[in-house]
Amino acid sequence: MTSALRLGTRRSALAMAQSGHVADALAAASGRPVELVPIVSEGDVSRASLASLGGTGVFATRLREALLAGECDLLVHSLKDLPTAQPPGLVIAATPTREDARDVLVTRDGTPIDALPEGALVGTGSPRRAAQLRRRNPRVVVQDLRGNVDSRLGRVRDGELDAVILAAAGLARLGVAHDDLRFESLELAAWPTAPGQGALAVEIREDAPAELAAAVALLDDEPTRVAITAERTVLTVLEAGCHAPVGAHAEVIGEELHLQAVVYTLDGLHRIAADRTFALGPGYAREPGSSNGANAADGANPIARAARAGSDVARRLLERGAADIVPRESTP
Repeated sequence: MTSALRLGTRRSALAMAQSGHVADALAAASGRPVELVPIVSEGDVSRASLASLGGTGVFATRLREALLAGECDLLVHSLKDLPTAQPPGLVIAATPTREDARDVLVTRDGTPIDALPEGALVGTGSPRRAAQLRRRNPRVVVQDLRGNVDSRLGRVRDGELDAVILAAAGLARLGVAHDDLRFESLELAAWPTAPGQGALAVEIREDAPAELAAAVALLDDEPTRVAITAERTVLTVLEAGCHAPVGAHAEVIGEELHLQAVVYTLDGLHRIAADRTFALGPGYAREPGSSNGANAADGANPIARAARAGSDVARRLLERGAADIVPRESTP
């Protein structure tokens, strides 16, 4: 009997759901069964705010230790929670097709974000969302929020909060029904989300068996990898952590990469923005599993072009004063 591949994942319902999707795809690609190995991280057991825990890597460290120790064969991460620095011995071998990258405002009655009244309590644990909220509607009161998706939605249902802001991708992966609550999607042009939001990362050891690496590579979607490379390079060049008040979104449209990035002060009063469109090259088109990354000359490599695009936009932000408003505690 073929041994099962062991996929390490956080224990939360969302992590288990998204890991389950990857497990099914990997089982189909590899012809081997895949079992989930739940792993408890510091971020799962501590009730402190993400900012006070250090933000960057709070969910990833324990999982990566387990992978390096041989407790599992691969990991699935929410890419927006993953530090930009790659640890020795590990490699992100696939970024499956991205889900909806937008944020969603959840309320009981469908009141739009701009119409929330004076003193309305809006929950979020993200400094970036808090800054955007304060800028978009300074009448609201931002409530620091932890907990799983169900508990956050429950606080709106129970009237403890007037609204919460969540990731559209998480709601979709959990299959959350739009029953007694109302959902307002916040469009990316005016409300850019965290770099990598909506995307997953499948991580393996550098010395993983070639058979496993090849099977995982079949899950990779190159347009997703191109976009998230540009977004996360913005964070790297800014030296900002993945929970800094920075929004960045990139999208591959035809042969072009569109990238926008915004840095906010924590109070939302000030923002610095930059956006550009970059050519990926004639005939650019990729299918899942067809990434030519390391095999292409740098000039023809869309991943390298995406990294240069992210660097270019980040440098524009720095020239406009971004270094003065990225919080020091958010840097790695």
